[in-house]
Amino acid sequence: MTQPKSRVVSITSRVGKGKAKNAAAKLFVLDTNVLMHDPTSLFRFEEHDVFLPICVLEELDNNKKGTQEVNRNARQASRYLDEIVSAFDNGIDDGIPLETPSRKAATGRVFLQTEPLSVQLPSSFAGGKADNEIIAVCLHLRKKDPKRHVVLVSKDINMRIKARALNVDAEDYFNDKVLEDSDLLYTGMRELPTDFWEKHSKGVESWQQGGSTFYKISGPIVSSLLVNEFVYTEVDTPFYARVVAVEGKIATLQTLRDFGHHKNAVWGITARNREQNFAMNLLMNPDIDFVTLLGQAGTGKTLLTLAAGLQLTLDQKIYNEIIMTRVTVPVGEDIGFLPGTEEEKMTPWMGALEDNLDVLMGAENEGGDWGRAASNDLIRSRVKVKSLNFMRGRTFLNKMLIIDEAQNLTPKQMKTLITRAGPGTKVICLGNIAQIDTPYLTEGSSGLTYVVDRFKGWAHSGHVTLQRGERSRLADYAAEIL
Repeated sequence: MTQPKSRVVSITSRVGKGKAKNAAAKLFVLDTNVLMHDPTSLFRFEEHDVFLPICVLEELDNNKKGTQEVNRNARQASRYLDEIVSAFDNGIDDGIPLETPSRKAATGRVFLQTEPLSVQLPSSFAGGKADNEIIAVCLHLRKKDPKRHVVLVSKDINMRIKARALNVDAEDYFNDKVLEDSDLLYTGMRELPTDFWEKHSKGVESWQQGGSTFYKISGPIVSSLLVNEFVYTEVDTPFYARVVAVEGKIATLQTLRDFGHHKNAVWGITARNREQNFAMNLLMNPDIDFVTLLGQAGTGKTLLTLAAGLQLTLDQKIYNEIIMTRVTVPVGEDIGFLPGTEEEKMTPWMGALEDNLDVLMGAENEGGDWGRAASNDLIRSRVKVKSLNFMRGRTFLNKMLIIDEAQNLTPKQMKTLITRAGPGTKVICLGNIAQIDTPYLTEGSSGLTYVVDRFKGWAHSGHVTLQRGERSRLADYAAEIL
């Protein structure tokens, strides 16, 4: 089965995704939203050329003022363009080589619009609109050089549809996509084949240490295992383990602590299914500095994380306090400015925190109203709510940082947050990539998808995709059928 033409084009426009060395260099016309989404997109088209219409420069100028991410990106894109143009002494009509400014990441040229258009759009396309002007530029370039393959790159779906209506090749910007299909995303666990022990029993070493059993195995499956990946089999005798080391053709497995048993309850909470048990083994392990939990609504991401946080902070005293933050992207219409301090402004966004704290306080509270009030004050003094807007430049020491609704973060924002972690800090990212509210972010380009893919296999990070909802039969049925 052959791929659609636009998908074939997109493969050549992505960094490191197969270079078309023998094919003629394409000319990619960039929309403003591509530069405002990723200022380095100028250097992401390998051997192909990039063209910037004059209206794109004007839109960058109009969006340079402000403190939002898009405003910062607009300013950065303008700086890159200034560096590229300023360092080139010859005329820009023949394009400016990108090899030097991109440090050999791109070998094509960047062209700026230096002549008026000679193409008239149909009357149904409103004049003076930037999107229509960019499409007109594509038609003009194709008319000027019919042999050149001109492709419009835009994050705007409607603009791509309009371009294709005029027979102009158009595609999304794919360089920021970690995966084409979210079903291929690393789940953090794998089911062992039924004949696992038959094929891997030769030369198995086992020993006990610290209440766990360790197995050192060799065999065909070892090459595909990742450190901190969970493996399990439920045929005959159930077996649950975590890969703690992979050295060449030998892997070391460690059996898990059963957090489903009431004697191992964490702040009164026990794991209700296999994936929750995997998650608790990561959350309660002080050697794991970075944890990502994915799952639909009601799978227990926030409850498990807060329970582990309270146990590690108040009982075991590994961390000083819990800091919780989330992206403030409204699902419906914005309710306007919120009064009060930073924590008071964040309170309406932290309904999930309040709901889960109520459950956890009820699970542990004994000793009547006085005991309950004292516990509430103690817990709330250790759980702080912070806004993402004030995170830049901070360093957290011996804290547990919980980032809720992380699927709405861009990869750049995710990097800013994770790099706040100082010595002794554990970072936990929670989210559901099926519920993205940020414009121009998709399941493939979300910052949460990005960190899950980039951190897999690191000795101090772990990931679990929670699959079973435990909220209520109504919530489970609604998630399934709606």
